[in-house]
Amino acid sequence: MYGDDGFYRSPTGPAGHFTTATHGPTGRVLAEALLRLATENGLTHVVDVGAGRGELLTHLYAAQRASGGGSPTVALTGVDVVARPDGLPDDVRWLHSPGGAALPDGLNGLTDALVVAHEWLDVVPCTIAEVDDDGSLRERLVDPTTGTEAWGDPVRGDELTWAEKHWPTTQAETRVEIGLARDLAWLDLLSRIDNGLALAIDYGHTAAMRPPLGSLTAYRDGHQVAPVPDGSSDITAHVAMDSLEHDDVVDQRTALRRLGIQTRTPPVTLARTDPAAYLSALEQASAATALTAEGGFGDFLWAFSRRG
Repeated sequence: MYGDDGFYRSPTGPAGHFTTATHGPTGRVLAEALLRLATENGLTHVVDVGAGRGELLTHLYAAQRASGGGSPTVALTGVDVVARPDGLPDDVRWLHSPGGAALPDGLNGLTDALVVAHEWLDVVPCTIAEVDDDGSLRERLVDPTTGTEAWGDPVRGDELTWAEKHWPTTQAETRVEIGLARDLAWLDLLSRIDNGLALAIDYGHTAAMRPPLGSLTAYRDGHQVAPVPDGSSDITAHVAMDSLEHDDVVDQRTALRRLGIQTRTPPVTLARTDPAAYLSALEQASAATALTAEGGFGDFLWAFSRRG
């Protein structure tokens, strides 16, 4: 996915294949909530890790200008595997990342920063394992051209320790998506923050709701496809959010409601007195509803970790 011709380096970017909460009207509402989170915590820098083509950063920049009426007071930085996107505001800093779990050397010593990893960890590769008929947890190997799976070695060492602590199972044919690589990537990110707040937002689960058959899948051209690791699609597996170093884990609808995001539609009378304001408020309410919907974006999990 991160190679020279991989999915994440394609000209269209992820937005050419699927929509995330950072795109369009939902992105505007999410940006407003994140700015409020930064302001409430006295933070003056927002870093977007896995920034795609700068969609969330663009919304953050616009939200600041709309609220402040002048130049943004919160610094913005994007991190992704591609070069700086065309059209990104000049005030926004951009760091080129190696991809996957690796982060750029220039991302360090962050102070007074809100560091947001929105759908980053779910595409950090992790070991997929399954319990065989003898009750042993073994790696699943995959043919990179066909996606055909085969049995690999038993899981050992730190990965086995992780599985026994966070995803214990001995039932045949149950899967474990071993999150150690994600935990280590997250710890690397945390080590770069001198003081501030780190926030992982992702498809995820906790110990009470692990998916017994796993969650490994792929997306391309707007469709869910077989997870063949040939670089042509986005391969993803949900994140064990509670295994990450964290102070709190809540679902997105709870987090956004805490930040004052409302789904209430505007009164119809506003349409008669100020049609433009009515349409704007209606779009805001619709986006907020989408961001907090059960079975959709509202089921995302937010993991917070305070630093310094």
